[in-house]
Amino acid sequence: MADDIVWHDHKVVRSQRAENKNQKPCLLWFTGLSGSGKSTIANALDVALHNRGYHTFLLDGDNVRHGLCRDLGFSDEDRVENIRRIGEVSKLFADAGLIVLSAFISPFNSDRRLVRKLFPAGEFIEVYMDTPLATCEERDPKGLYQKARAGEISDFTGIDSPYEAPAHPEISLDTSSSSVDDCVDSLINYLLERKLIVG
Repeated sequence: MADDIVWHDHKVVRSQRAENKNQKPCLLWFTGLSGSGKSTIANALDVALHNRGYHTFLLDGDNVRHGLCRDLGFSDEDRVENIRRIGEVSKLFADAGLIVLSAFISPFNSDRRLVRKLFPAGEFIEVYMDTPLATCEERDPKGLYQKARAGEISDFTGIDSPYEAPAHPEISLDTSSSSVDDCVDSLINYLLERKLIVG
């Protein structure tokens, strides 16, 4: 880092921004295989929180790759950089007092740990979409598993690129056995229990 770059402290701090919104900032990090339900559940939670009057922002893997990360591919190195950028952006939104929802495959434990370290204790909530590969592949919403099996695309998580499941996620959800509403209820209850939202 250049010596002439100095951190500028703001007079309005994150706790004041959050207090104005009657919530506590946090990041719900949805991780799991393609087709596991990350975007579906994150979107449904976003709607549920918005309808309750909370201030949120949702970051989705495909959407971010249209702009901020459009220069990145899907090699291990590019995946690491993709998650690093998303972690930093998520931290900025949390500093604004928001409840942030990030839906990314994020296959590597080390990358998720790096993002966790950006946040105060209790503010990084790892949501593991523990949906079986067979279910994800059966859904195949974008036709990517079929292409990966046919060798038309490479470095596809779960097929020829590894996915490292979280050892101790804050929440595990399996959309092969739980409905969208059940998943959202579990997440809302977690936020209430941890007093990140209040009713």
